[in-house]
Amino acid sequence: MRKCQLFFLVFIGISSLTYSQINEVKLYDLNTNLKSRSISFENPTGEPGEGGKAPSGIGIGRKGAPRKLIKANEEVILCNIKQSGTIRHIWMTGEFIDFFWTEKIEGRNKLLRSTVIRVYWDGQEYPSIECPLGDFMGLAHSKITSYQSAIHSIGELGALNIWLHMPFTSNAKITLTNESDVEFYFYYQIDYTINDKHNNDVGRLHVSFQRQNPTTLKEDFVLLPKRKGKGRFIGVVLGIRTLYPDWWGEGEIKFYLDGDNEFPTICGTGSEDYVGLSYGIQETTFLNHGCNLNFKSDSIVSYRDYKTNELKEMNRDYVSMYRWHIADPIYWKQECRITIQQIGCCDYYERKDDWSAAAFWYEPIPSEPLSEFPSLEERIKDLDELLTIIR
Repeated sequence: MRKCQLFFLVFIGISSLTYSQINEVKLYDLNTNLKSRSISFENPTGEPGEGGKAPSGIGIGRKGAPRKLIKANEEVILCNIKQSGTIRHIWMTGEFIDFFWTEKIEGRNKLLRSTVIRVYWDGQEYPSIECPLGDFMGLAHSKITSYQSAIHSIGELGALNIWLHMPFTSNAKITLTNESDVEFYFYYQIDYTINDKHNNDVGRLHVSFQRQNPTTLKEDFVLLPKRKGKGRFIGVVLGIRTLYPDWWGEGEIKFYLDGDNEFPTICGTGSEDYVGLSYGIQETTFLNHGCNLNFKSDSIVSYRDYKTNELKEMNRDYVSMYRWHIADPIYWKQECRITIQQIGCCDYYERKDDWSAAAFWYEPIPSEPLSEFPSLEERIKDLDELLTIIR
């Protein structure tokens, strides 16, 4: 009995560890050379004593520059830090002139897919992160849902947070580009430390975005194109829009590591199984895995059955789900490629749907350029049905 009690106490202690404790951050250690910095429109350089200097109607330093109007097709440099450090948290939100950016207004509800974040590490000329803002912040389909995971926390009115550490040795440059034809107000804060001692080959965060609408029959969707050299896969935000009825998620995820050719080293058992769920998909969120959107539209749409070629009717499903490999790391030394199948059920059959993926991983630089980034039209196509529905 005493052994069982001891096991229970140890288990509770382990399961209640915070993300910081898992990453061996000693919260009580004050003997550090690290210095805390933060960049926002109130202090765009992050330099000591330079925050809150902008004037407002009630005086200098009285909330003079909390936000900026981002015009259509405008690129804004959010930070350009020129020393060693680690970005530890990013918060962002936005609004239009007269209402929140979560409002269901035509042309404005695709903002999280049409706005792009790009990150350049340590002088590399091309970005290591190139992703729609929403997918980077844990939301597929440009649809805001409030939830928390090990990496993200999302407020119901569009407060976006990412807590994944992002080390750099000499420079961190982040840009935000509004590729839409509307303007909006934008707020942000980048919290980081300087004087971090990183090896030159420390893993820099990389994020790429893929979308296939539709996928190709009998061809696996590539959520991480081949990367060469060493690295660690952190996880993925997946979006699925069904183009055919019935269960879509019997496809297996496959990790091709270090010389794998036809068959992978790591092979899953189903799409919902990969995100830690089972027997279909349920809208439920956990620290390292889950589904934050599982929505079946009331609208009836037509589709052509590719088995019989008959014209039929269906209601589309929209799913956003995620999986983070914090406690169960996936490393490679030479190369990595990750795919996922599109297989239906109950009797297994090949199908095609609309899939997107924001893949997160660490690798050193110099690194190869990311795969080709989808165009604005490719990113926002066919999202109106979901984004005009108030849930």
